[in-house]
Amino acid sequence: MATLESLTWLNRFLDDTPGDSEFGGASRQVPHACWSRVHPSPAPHPELILWSQEMAHMLNLERGQAETLAGGTPVPGMDPYAQRYGGHQFGNWAGQLGDGRAITLGEVETETGVVELQLKGAGKTPYSRFADGKAVLRSSIREFLCSEAMHHLGVPTTRALSLVSTGEQILRDMMYDGNRAYEQGAVVCRVAPSFLRFGSFQIHSSTGDVETLQTLVKHAIQHHFPTHSSDDDDGLVRWLNQIAQDTALMVSHWMRVGFVHGVMNTDNMSLHGLTIDYGPYGWLEDYNPGWTPNTTDNSTRRYRYGQQPQIAAWNLARLLEAMVPLMDEPERLHEVLTAYTDCFDMHHNRMWAEKLGLDTFAKQDEELVRTLNSLLQEVETDMTLFFRLLCSLQSPDISALRFAFYDESTIPEQAWNEWLSSWWTRIAGQPNREVMLQANPKYVLRNWMAQLAIDAAEKGDFSVCESLHELLLNPYDEQPEQEEEWFQKRPEWARHRVGCSMLSCSS
Repeated sequence: MATLESLTWLNRFLDDTPGDSEFGGASRQVPHACWSRVHPSPAPHPELILWSQEMAHMLNLERGQAETLAGGTPVPGMDPYAQRYGGHQFGNWAGQLGDGRAITLGEVETETGVVELQLKGAGKTPYSRFADGKAVLRSSIREFLCSEAMHHLGVPTTRALSLVSTGEQILRDMMYDGNRAYEQGAVVCRVAPSFLRFGSFQIHSSTGDVETLQTLVKHAIQHHFPTHSSDDDDGLVRWLNQIAQDTALMVSHWMRVGFVHGVMNTDNMSLHGLTIDYGPYGWLEDYNPGWTPNTTDNSTRRYRYGQQPQIAAWNLARLLEAMVPLMDEPERLHEVLTAYTDCFDMHHNRMWAEKLGLDTFAKQDEELVRTLNSLLQEVETDMTLFFRLLCSLQSPDISALRFAFYDESTIPEQAWNEWLSSWWTRIAGQPNREVMLQANPKYVLRNWMAQLAIDAAEKGDFSVCESLHELLLNPYDEQPEQEEEWFQKRPEWARHRVGCSMLSCSS
């Protein structure tokens, strides 16, 4: 096993694209650049808390080196930087944003390809604006656990290698309500093919910097989409179609497992179709398509669960607008939106077929799914429990699914039994249970579960974090020893608790 010093480090992004002439510096506008070189801030007392052995194995990296992974002195080969990008935030153009609390250490060549290692919470960059560039323990635990959990659910995602506590106290206003308090600092090392976002391209197009836009597109295609080309409209459209299809697949998986991203701004949309930037995310407890965990989004619920497919299309349209200066026939970009819609519809139909144990999804199945969606919303019904219990149903009788309802006395039994009879007839009493069990996880990282881990960790006990990490390595498996503790509806104490039902962008 290797150490960080012995890994093969690359800096293709810095080599290929224009950067900031100033090293580090105060928050400022950085025109005509894709990045700024910075040094991470060393942690006063770093301690390695959580470690992904899977990611370490992929990197061929031995456990340890907490100091460097918390922002200490870079090892030879690293050339740390913060990326510059823009974005639409809650539907409004926000101009320059950039890595305000993320610092890329560099790229690492592995047996399976090149990946980028990035520290989240390691200090200020020119894009930190009025913030300190640091992260706290609670948000770092949520990022580490969820990125690894999502991977094992089969959802495209960035990964996490490590979580290191920094031994410092960070002042935070968690709900932006004036109640500031000191919290423990932490840094997550996250891993992805790259951290390029839709906003990485938008920022250059928005300022008319076509030369930098062209350079960035060429870099992205050469290193991350090598079967594509930027030589002409045909090549650009085919490349953008790939991004659209990858995005559609990602969102269809979100819908399958009940995940709500919470802040689908264009600067939080990965070019690779990966779930990125775990902030105020949440999991549906009761099946409410109108729910979002993000308190900042309470008034409009723009990023609610049921609207995520449409928001992804809207965000994709903003990326396409950024590509107009590179196109001879920009009207051809409409083909990409069609590709997204067609691809999402295909995945969405397949998702429902798999969740319901159908061999194929036929036109007449649309009514079956519409009725199911309506029934799931009639009374408070736990999404994860309902679909997992449905996998083992032996007859069309709602009584076997009672555990999925928050108040069994409110179950509309006749309506449910009618739907179950229709479904049972459709599958001829023989659902494809093997497929259902791989489409309907038994365990997801519900917010109340993450909060229990955070509560314990803030008292110095990381055993709950470790238990959840282990549990979620196999979310589709029966784990009888864990069932009583984690295969449960949201407890009443979590219904209105901050960190469970309510989260902010600092979460």
